[in-house]
Amino acid sequence: MSIITDNTVLVHIHSGLEFQNKITLGLLVALTAEKNDHKVTLFLAGDGVDILSCKKAGEIVGQGTGDLYEHLENLKNSKVTIYVSGKSARSRGYDEKLLNGHKAEFAMPDVLIEESIKADSVLCY
Repeated sequence: MSIITDNTVLVHIHSGLEFQNKITLGLLVALTAEKNDHKVTLFLAGDGVDILSCKKAGEIVGQGTGDLYEHLENLKNSKVTIYVSGKSARSRGYDEKLLNGHKAEFAMPDVLIEESIKADSVLCY
């Protein structure tokens, strides 16, 4: 466990479902940072918005990085702030139903910029 706590971490996931190791690693890192008392913001953009379409366990499983569905369920019980690119979602045919069941909100690119400037660490997957 780190002796450094209370930092802000931005995890930006822009990879799609075909990159199962990247996306599950990104979520695992976000959850681990939050568990270690860091303030975590997750920003899903580009193909990363597809992550929220996972609806069952075992559908997307990374090698040693966990099950996407389980990570999404754990995010529901966390303090992680989740932003989803509204432009990316709309261009992929999603509407507000994508956010159903998730503690997430649509955001524009300016939020990604603001959150990256505020963060102590920015991790991209």
